[in-house]
Amino acid sequence: MPSEILLKIFSYLDAVTLLCAGCVNRRFYHLANDNFIWIRIYSTAFSPKRSNWKVNSAETTAVSMNLLSVEDKEAGYWKKEYITKQRASVKAALAQVLQPVNTYTGLPVKTKEALSFSFCRISGLGWVIILKEKNGKEYIMEHVDLSINDSSVTIMWYGKNWPQLATLSTLDLCGMMPVFMDRSKTPSKNGPRWHSLIAKYNLSNLTESTMIGWDRLIRIFCLHPGLLVGLWKREEELAFVMANLHFHHLVEKSTLGSATVPYELPPHTPLLDDNPECGLHGYQLHVDMHSAGIFYMCGTFRSLFTKKGSIENGYVKLVVISFKNNTEHLPLIGKVGLSWRTDVFNGCIKSCSIMDVTLLDEYGKPFWCFSSPVCMRSSGPSDGPNFLGHTYYVDYVDSEGKVHMELVWIRETEEYFIVSLVLYLRIAKINHWFGTTY
Repeated sequence: MPSEILLKIFSYLDAVTLLCAGCVNRRFYHLANDNFIWIRIYSTAFSPKRSNWKVNSAETTAVSMNLLSVEDKEAGYWKKEYITKQRASVKAALAQVLQPVNTYTGLPVKTKEALSFSFCRISGLGWVIILKEKNGKEYIMEHVDLSINDSSVTIMWYGKNWPQLATLSTLDLCGMMPVFMDRSKTPSKNGPRWHSLIAKYNLSNLTESTMIGWDRLIRIFCLHPGLLVGLWKREEELAFVMANLHFHHLVEKSTLGSATVPYELPPHTPLLDDNPECGLHGYQLHVDMHSAGIFYMCGTFRSLFTKKGSIENGYVKLVVISFKNNTEHLPLIGKVGLSWRTDVFNGCIKSCSIMDVTLLDEYGKPFWCFSSPVCMRSSGPSDGPNFLGHTYYVDYVDSEGKVHMELVWIRETEEYFIVSLVLYLRIAKINHWFGTTY
Protein backbone atom coordinates (compact mmCIF):
# COMPACT_ATOMS: atom_id res chain seq x y z
CA MET A 1 0.00 0.00 0.00
CA PRO A 2 1.41 3.44 -0.91
CA SER A 3 2.70 5.57 1.97
CA GLU A 4 0.32 8.40 1.07
CA ILE A 5 -2.73 6.16 1.63
CA LEU A 6 -1.30 4.81 4.92
CA LEU A 7 -0.69 8.37 6.12
CA LYS A 8 -4.29 9.25 5.26
CA ILE A 9 -5.50 6.25 7.29
CA PHE A 10 -3.17 7.11 10.18
CA SER A 11 -4.54 10.66 10.23
CA TYR A 12 -7.87 9.30 11.52
CA LEU A 13 -6.27 7.46 14.49
CA ASP A 14 -6.09 8.73 18.05
CA ALA A 15 -2.77 9.03 19.88
CA VAL A 16 -2.94 5.62 21.60
CA THR A 17 -3.82 3.73 18.41
CA LEU A 18 -1.20 5.64 16.43
CA LEU A 19 1.53 4.68 18.90
CA CYS A 20 0.43 1.03 18.72
CA ALA A 21 0.49 1.14 14.91
CA GLY A 22 4.05 2.43 15.08
CA CYS A 23 5.09 -0.77 16.83
CA VAL A 24 4.08 -3.04 13.90
CA ASN A 25 7.24 -2.68 11.82
CA ARG A 26 9.96 -0.24 10.79
CA ARG A 27 7.91 1.29 7.97
CA PHE A 28 4.87 1.89 10.17
CA TYR A 29 7.11 3.37 12.84
CA HIS A 30 8.47 6.05 10.50
CA LEU A 31 5.05 6.81 9.03
CA ALA A 32 3.47 7.04 12.50
CA ASN A 33 6.05 9.71 13.39
CA ASP A 34 4.61 12.12 10.81
CA ASN A 35 4.68 15.65 12.23
CA PHE A 36 1.52 16.79 10.38
CA ILE A 37 -0.51 14.06 12.09
CA TRP A 38 0.98 14.67 15.53
CA ILE A 39 0.68 18.46 15.51
CA ARG A 40 -3.03 18.02 14.79
CA ILE A 41 -3.32 15.71 17.81
CA TYR A 42 -1.21 18.11 19.89
CA SER A 43 -3.24 21.18 18.89
CA THR A 44 -6.56 19.45 19.55
CA ALA A 45 -5.45 18.39 23.02
CA PHE A 46 -3.63 21.52 24.17
CA SER A 47 -4.88 24.48 22.15
CA PRO A 48 -6.95 27.07 24.10
CA LYS A 49 -10.57 25.99 24.53
CA ARG A 50 -13.26 28.21 23.01
CA SER A 51 -15.27 30.18 25.52
CA ASN A 52 -16.99 33.51 26.00
CA TRP A 53 -13.87 34.79 27.72
CA LYS A 54 -10.98 36.32 25.84
CA VAL A 55 -8.43 33.75 24.67
CA ASN A 56 -4.82 34.34 25.61
CA SER A 57 -3.33 35.82 22.44
CA ALA A 58 0.14 34.49 23.28
CA GLU A 59 -1.18 30.92 23.36
CA THR A 60 -3.05 31.37 20.07
CA THR A 61 0.05 32.83 18.41
CA ALA A 62 2.22 29.97 19.71
CA VAL A 63 -0.10 27.34 18.20
CA SER A 64 -0.20 29.19 14.86
CA MET A 65 3.60 29.44 14.76
CA ASN A 66 3.85 25.72 15.54
CA LEU A 67 1.61 24.89 12.58
CA LEU A 68 3.82 26.96 10.32
CA SER A 69 7.01 25.23 11.48
CA VAL A 70 6.01 21.57 11.05
CA GLU A 71 8.36 21.02 8.15
CA ASP A 72 11.29 22.56 10.07
CA LYS A 73 11.19 19.85 12.76
CA GLU A 74 12.72 16.38 12.59
CA ALA A 75 10.35 13.44 12.23
CA GLY A 76 8.71 12.52 15.52
CA TYR A 77 9.26 15.95 17.09
CA TRP A 78 5.58 16.64 17.74
CA LYS A 79 5.00 13.10 18.97
CA LYS A 80 7.69 13.69 21.61
CA GLU A 81 6.20 17.08 22.48
CA TYR A 82 2.75 15.53 22.92
CA ILE A 83 4.05 12.72 25.14
CA THR A 84 6.13 15.16 27.21
CA LYS A 85 3.12 17.38 27.85
CA GLN A 86 0.93 14.39 28.72
CA ARG A 87 3.57 13.23 31.22
CA ALA A 88 3.66 16.73 32.71
CA SER A 89 -0.11 16.58 33.28
CA VAL A 90 0.30 13.20 35.04
CA LYS A 91 2.96 14.72 37.31
CA ALA A 92 0.67 17.63 38.14
CA ALA A 93 -2.18 15.25 39.02
CA LEU A 94 0.11 13.17 41.24
CA ALA A 95 1.39 16.30 42.98
CA GLN A 96 -2.17 17.10 44.04
CA VAL A 97 -2.69 13.57 45.38
CA LEU A 98 0.56 13.66 47.37
CA GLN A 99 0.30 17.22 48.69
CA PRO A 100 -1.46 16.79 52.09
CA VAL A 101 0.93 15.15 54.61
CA ASN A 102 -0.18 13.29 57.72
CA THR A 103 1.51 14.97 60.70
CA TYR A 104 1.36 11.67 62.61
CA THR A 105 3.08 9.45 60.03
CA GLY A 106 5.00 12.06 58.01
CA LEU A 107 3.65 10.41 54.83
CA PRO A 108 1.12 11.72 52.27
CA VAL A 109 -2.45 11.30 53.52
CA LYS A 110 -3.74 9.90 50.21
CA THR A 111 -1.03 7.28 49.59
CA LYS A 112 -3.39 4.40 50.39
CA GLU A 113 -6.02 5.97 48.15
CA ALA A 114 -3.51 6.28 45.32
CA LEU A 115 -2.56 2.60 45.66
CA SER A 116 -6.09 1.27 46.15
CA PHE A 117 -7.62 -1.18 43.67
CA SER A 118 -10.19 1.33 42.41
CA PHE A 119 -7.59 4.04 41.77
CA CYS A 120 -5.19 1.59 40.10
CA ARG A 121 -8.03 0.36 37.87
CA ILE A 122 -8.95 3.92 36.85
CA SER A 123 -5.40 5.26 36.47
CA GLY A 124 -3.84 2.07 35.13
CA LEU A 125 -1.12 2.15 37.80
CA GLY A 126 0.53 -1.25 38.26
CA TRP A 127 3.87 -2.98 38.73
CA VAL A 128 5.85 -5.34 36.54
CA ILE A 129 9.00 -7.38 36.85
CA ILE A 130 11.26 -7.69 33.83
CA LEU A 131 13.28 -10.91 33.85
CA LYS A 132 16.33 -10.65 31.62
CA GLU A 133 18.15 -13.64 30.19
CA LYS A 134 21.91 -13.69 29.72
CA ASN A 135 21.39 -13.52 25.94
CA GLY A 136 19.35 -10.30 26.28
CA LYS A 137 15.85 -11.77 25.93
CA GLU A 138 13.28 -10.21 28.27
CA TYR A 139 10.11 -11.50 29.96
CA ILE A 140 7.66 -8.90 31.28
CA MET A 141 5.23 -10.06 33.97
CA GLU A 142 2.44 -7.91 35.42
CA HIS A 143 1.63 -8.25 39.11
CA VAL A 144 -0.98 -10.87 40.04
CA ASP A 145 -1.95 -9.65 43.50
CA LEU A 146 -1.20 -6.88 46.00
CA SER A 147 -2.06 -6.08 49.60
CA ILE A 148 -1.92 -2.63 51.17
CA ASN A 149 -0.57 -2.41 54.72
CA ASP A 150 -0.35 0.53 57.14
CA SER A 151 2.87 1.91 55.66
CA SER A 152 3.79 -0.41 52.78
CA VAL A 153 2.41 -2.42 49.88
CA THR A 154 3.16 -6.09 49.18
CA ILE A 155 3.06 -7.09 45.49
CA MET A 156 3.00 -10.68 44.23
CA TRP A 157 3.92 -12.43 40.98
CA TYR A 158 3.33 -16.13 40.41
CA GLY A 159 2.26 -18.48 37.62
CA LYS A 160 3.24 -21.51 35.57
CA ASN A 161 5.22 -19.87 32.77
CA TRP A 162 8.44 -18.79 34.49
CA PRO A 163 11.61 -18.92 32.38
CA GLN A 164 14.36 -21.25 33.57
CA LEU A 165 16.32 -19.70 36.43
CA ALA A 166 19.68 -20.84 35.02
CA THR A 167 19.15 -18.66 31.92
CA LEU A 168 18.33 -15.47 33.88
CA SER A 169 20.75 -12.75 34.91
CA THR A 170 18.78 -9.81 36.35
CA LEU A 171 15.32 -8.75 37.49
CA ASP A 172 14.03 -5.19 37.11
CA LEU A 173 11.15 -4.00 39.30
CA CYS A 174 9.18 -1.21 37.63
CA GLY A 175 6.05 0.82 38.17
CA MET A 176 3.81 0.98 35.11
CA MET A 177 1.25 3.52 33.91
CA PRO A 178 -0.48 4.30 30.61
CA VAL A 179 1.40 6.93 28.62
CA PHE A 180 -1.88 8.80 28.24
CA MET A 181 -4.41 9.10 31.07
CA ASP A 182 -8.11 9.60 30.44
CA ARG A 183 -10.10 9.74 33.68
CA SER A 184 -13.35 9.27 31.76
CA LYS A 185 -12.60 5.67 30.80
CA THR A 186 -10.61 2.64 31.94
CA PRO A 187 -7.15 2.48 30.28
CA SER A 188 -6.77 0.01 27.45
CA LYS A 189 -4.82 -3.07 28.52
CA ASN A 190 -2.99 -3.12 25.18
CA GLY A 191 -2.22 0.59 25.06
CA PRO A 192 1.29 2.11 25.35
CA ARG A 193 2.71 1.95 28.88
CA TRP A 194 5.35 3.94 30.71
CA HIS A 195 7.82 1.96 32.84
CA SER A 196 9.46 3.58 35.87
CA LEU A 197 12.42 1.63 37.22
CA ILE A 198 12.25 1.16 41.00
CA ALA A 199 15.09 -1.29 41.62
CA LYS A 200 17.38 -3.68 39.76
CA TYR A 201 18.38 -7.07 41.23
CA ASN A 202 21.11 -9.54 40.33
CA LEU A 203 19.70 -13.07 40.36
CA SER A 204 23.16 -14.57 40.84
CA ASN A 205 22.78 -13.41 44.47
CA LEU A 206 20.27 -16.21 45.18
CA THR A 207 22.78 -18.03 47.39
CA GLU A 208 22.91 -19.51 50.88
CA SER A 209 23.91 -16.11 52.27
CA THR A 210 20.63 -14.53 51.12
CA MET A 211 18.36 -17.45 52.05
CA ILE A 212 16.21 -16.53 55.06
CA GLY A 213 13.84 -19.50 55.42
CA TRP A 214 12.23 -22.62 53.99
CA ASP A 215 9.41 -25.11 54.36
CA ARG A 216 8.75 -28.52 52.81
CA LEU A 217 8.09 -27.04 49.33
CA ILE A 218 10.15 -23.88 48.86
CA ARG A 219 13.16 -21.86 49.96
CA ILE A 220 12.97 -18.07 50.15
CA PHE A 221 15.72 -15.56 49.43
CA CYS A 222 15.85 -11.86 50.33
CA LEU A 223 17.43 -9.41 47.87
CA HIS A 224 17.89 -5.79 48.93
CA PRO A 225 15.82 -3.66 48.73
CA GLY A 226 12.70 -5.52 49.87
CA LEU A 227 12.48 -8.34 47.29
CA LEU A 228 11.58 -11.90 48.27
CA VAL A 229 12.19 -14.71 45.77
CA GLY A 230 10.73 -18.19 46.32
CA LEU A 231 12.32 -21.24 44.67
CA TRP A 232 10.84 -24.71 44.49
CA LYS A 233 13.03 -27.06 46.51
CA ARG A 234 12.89 -29.94 44.05
CA GLU A 235 13.36 -28.16 40.71
CA GLU A 236 15.31 -25.12 41.96
CA GLU A 237 13.07 -22.99 39.72
CA LEU A 238 11.07 -19.82 40.42
CA ALA A 239 7.85 -20.29 42.42
CA PHE A 240 6.95 -16.65 43.14
CA VAL A 241 8.35 -13.14 43.53
CA MET A 242 7.19 -10.77 46.28
CA ALA A 243 8.10 -7.08 46.40
CA ASN A 244 7.69 -5.12 49.64
CA LEU A 245 7.65 -1.36 49.05
CA HIS A 246 7.41 1.35 51.70
CA PHE A 247 4.93 4.17 51.07
CA HIS A 248 7.64 6.86 51.29
CA HIS A 249 7.96 8.31 47.74
CA LEU A 250 6.42 5.09 46.38
CA VAL A 251 3.96 6.78 44.02
CA GLU A 252 6.71 8.98 42.60
CA LYS A 253 9.09 6.03 42.23
CA SER A 254 6.37 4.03 40.48
CA THR A 255 5.44 6.74 37.97
CA LEU A 256 8.06 9.45 37.50
CA GLY A 257 11.21 7.49 36.62
CA SER A 258 12.11 6.00 33.24
CA ALA A 259 12.62 2.42 32.09
CA THR A 260 16.37 2.68 32.74
CA VAL A 261 16.76 5.45 35.36
CA PRO A 262 14.92 5.45 38.71
CA TYR A 263 13.09 8.50 40.02
CA GLU A 264 15.58 10.88 41.62
CA LEU A 265 14.58 12.10 45.07
CA PRO A 266 14.38 15.90 45.42
CA PRO A 267 17.50 17.44 47.01
CA HIS A 268 17.33 17.78 50.77
CA THR A 269 18.12 21.15 52.36
CA PRO A 270 19.22 20.90 56.02
CA LEU A 271 17.34 23.08 58.51
CA LEU A 272 19.74 25.27 60.45
CA ASP A 273 19.74 24.52 64.18
CA ASP A 274 22.13 25.91 66.79
CA ASN A 275 21.41 23.04 69.20
CA PRO A 276 24.73 21.24 69.90
CA GLU A 277 22.78 17.93 69.99
CA CYS A 278 21.06 18.58 66.65
CA GLY A 279 20.22 15.35 64.87
CA LEU A 280 20.50 13.26 68.04
CA HIS A 281 17.07 13.79 69.58
CA GLY A 282 13.36 14.10 68.84
CA TYR A 283 13.02 10.99 66.69
CA GLN A 284 9.74 9.11 66.31
CA LEU A 285 9.70 5.47 65.22
CA HIS A 286 6.85 3.35 63.89
CA VAL A 287 7.49 -0.40 63.43
CA ASP A 288 5.21 -3.03 61.94
CA MET A 289 5.86 -6.76 61.63
CA HIS A 290 3.28 -8.52 59.50
CA SER A 291 2.42 -11.02 56.79
CA ALA A 292 -0.67 -11.53 54.64
CA GLY A 293 -2.64 -8.88 56.51
CA ILE A 294 -1.82 -10.31 59.97
CA PHE A 295 0.14 -7.94 62.22
CA TYR A 296 2.44 -9.47 64.82
CA MET A 297 3.66 -6.09 66.04
CA CYS A 298 2.48 -2.51 65.54
CA GLY A 299 4.32 -0.03 67.75
CA THR A 300 5.04 3.70 67.87
CA PHE A 301 7.89 5.12 69.96
CA ARG A 302 8.26 8.86 70.50
CA SER A 303 10.90 11.26 71.83
CA LEU A 304 13.81 8.95 71.04
CA PHE A 305 17.27 10.42 71.62
CA THR A 306 20.92 9.53 71.88
CA LYS A 307 24.24 11.16 72.88
CA LYS A 308 27.45 12.05 71.10
CA GLY A 309 29.12 9.43 73.27
CA SER A 310 27.03 6.74 71.52
CA ILE A 311 28.79 7.37 68.20
CA GLU A 312 30.98 4.43 67.26
CA ASN A 313 32.30 2.96 63.98
CA GLY A 314 30.36 5.41 61.85
CA TYR A 315 27.00 4.80 63.57
CA VAL A 316 25.06 6.36 66.42
CA LYS A 317 23.12 4.03 68.73
CA LEU A 318 19.42 4.79 69.30
CA VAL A 319 17.89 2.57 71.99
CA VAL A 320 14.15 2.04 71.47
CA ILE A 321 13.49 -0.87 73.87
CA SER A 322 16.01 -1.42 76.63
CA PHE A 323 16.91 -4.94 77.74
CA LYS A 324 17.28 -3.65 81.31
CA ASN A 325 13.81 -2.10 81.51
CA ASN A 326 11.15 -4.84 81.78
CA THR A 327 8.30 -2.33 81.44
CA GLU A 328 9.33 -1.60 77.85
CA HIS A 329 9.28 -5.23 76.70
CA LEU A 330 6.55 -6.10 74.18
CA PRO A 331 4.97 -9.37 72.98
CA LEU A 332 4.56 -10.43 69.37
CA ILE A 333 0.91 -11.30 68.76
CA GLY A 334 0.13 -14.71 67.21
CA LYS A 335 2.34 -17.32 65.54
CA VAL A 336 4.99 -15.56 63.50
CA GLY A 337 5.27 -16.78 59.93
CA LEU A 338 5.52 -15.48 56.37
CA SER A 339 2.62 -16.61 54.18
CA TRP A 340 3.17 -17.37 50.51
CA ARG A 341 1.06 -18.70 47.68
CA THR A 342 1.09 -19.59 44.01
CA ASP A 343 -1.72 -20.59 41.68
CA VAL A 344 -1.37 -24.19 42.90
CA PHE A 345 0.17 -24.27 46.40
CA ASN A 346 0.40 -22.09 49.48
CA GLY A 347 2.25 -22.23 52.78
CA CYS A 348 3.74 -20.38 55.73
CA ILE A 349 7.42 -20.17 56.64
CA LYS A 350 7.95 -20.02 60.38
CA SER A 351 9.93 -17.26 62.11
CA CYS A 352 9.85 -14.97 59.02
CA SER A 353 7.80 -11.82 58.45
CA ILE A 354 7.82 -8.42 56.78
CA MET A 355 9.24 -5.51 58.79
CA ASP A 356 8.17 -1.93 58.00
CA VAL A 357 10.14 0.89 59.63
CA THR A 358 9.29 4.59 59.48
CA LEU A 359 11.67 6.87 61.39
CA LEU A 360 10.74 10.55 61.54
CA ASP A 361 13.13 13.33 62.52
CA GLU A 362 12.35 16.00 65.12
CA TYR A 363 10.45 18.01 62.49
CA GLY A 364 8.18 15.08 61.59
CA LYS A 365 9.89 14.42 58.23
CA PRO A 366 10.65 10.83 57.10
CA PHE A 367 14.33 10.26 57.88
CA TRP A 368 14.70 6.51 57.24
CA CYS A 369 12.04 4.23 55.78
CA PHE A 370 12.08 0.66 54.52
CA SER A 371 9.97 -2.47 54.09
CA SER A 372 11.82 -5.78 53.98
CA PRO A 373 11.51 -9.50 54.75
CA VAL A 374 13.28 -10.47 57.98
CA CYS A 375 13.77 -13.69 59.91
CA MET A 376 14.41 -14.64 63.52
CA ARG A 377 17.66 -16.53 64.08
CA SER A 378 18.34 -18.53 67.22
CA SER A 379 21.26 -17.47 69.41
CA GLY A 380 20.93 -20.03 72.24
CA PRO A 381 19.36 -19.67 75.69
CA SER A 382 18.89 -16.20 77.17
CA ASP A 383 20.96 -15.23 80.18
CA GLY A 384 18.38 -12.66 81.32
CA PRO A 385 17.28 -12.95 84.96
CA ASN A 386 13.53 -12.92 84.30
CA PHE A 387 13.16 -15.22 81.31
CA LEU A 388 13.24 -18.90 80.47
CA GLY A 389 13.68 -20.04 76.91
CA HIS A 390 15.70 -19.33 73.83
CA THR A 391 16.88 -15.95 72.58
CA TYR A 392 16.38 -14.95 68.95
CA TYR A 393 17.77 -12.08 66.89
CA VAL A 394 16.24 -10.11 64.04
CA ASP A 395 18.73 -8.01 62.05
CA TYR A 396 18.41 -5.66 59.12
CA VAL A 397 21.14 -3.60 57.39
CA ASP A 398 21.15 -1.12 54.51
CA SER A 399 23.19 1.91 53.43
CA GLU A 400 21.46 4.24 55.93
CA GLY A 401 21.38 2.20 59.11
CA LYS A 402 20.87 -1.06 60.99
CA VAL A 403 18.12 -2.60 63.12
CA HIS A 404 18.87 -5.11 65.86
CA MET A 405 16.00 -6.78 67.71
CA GLU A 406 16.33 -9.37 70.46
CA LEU A 407 13.43 -11.63 71.37
CA VAL A 408 12.86 -14.34 73.97
CA TRP A 409 10.53 -17.32 73.58
CA ILE A 410 8.33 -17.80 76.67
CA ARG A 411 7.36 -21.47 76.97
CA GLU A 412 4.53 -20.96 79.45
CA THR A 413 2.56 -18.55 77.25
CA GLU A 414 4.01 -19.73 73.92
CA GLU A 415 4.85 -16.26 72.65
CA TYR A 416 7.83 -14.12 71.72
CA PHE A 417 8.73 -11.06 73.76
CA ILE A 418 10.83 -8.23 72.35
CA VAL A 419 13.37 -7.50 75.08
CA SER A 420 15.65 -5.21 73.07
CA LEU A 421 15.28 -3.00 70.01
CA VAL A 422 18.15 -0.79 68.87
CA LEU A 423 18.61 1.34 65.75
CA TYR A 424 22.07 2.21 64.47
CA LEU A 425 21.92 5.34 62.30
CA ARG A 426 24.77 6.06 59.93
CA ILE A 427 26.55 9.27 60.94
CA ALA A 428 27.07 10.24 57.29
CA LYS A 429 23.27 10.28 56.82
CA ILE A 430 22.76 12.41 59.96
CA ASN A 431 25.43 14.90 58.86
CA HIS A 432 23.89 15.15 55.38
CA TRP A 433 20.35 15.49 56.74
CA PHE A 434 21.00 18.04 59.51
CA GLY A 435 24.12 19.77 58.19
CA THR A 436 26.16 18.63 61.20
CA THR A 437 29.77 17.47 61.39
CA TYR A 438 29.74 14.59 63.88
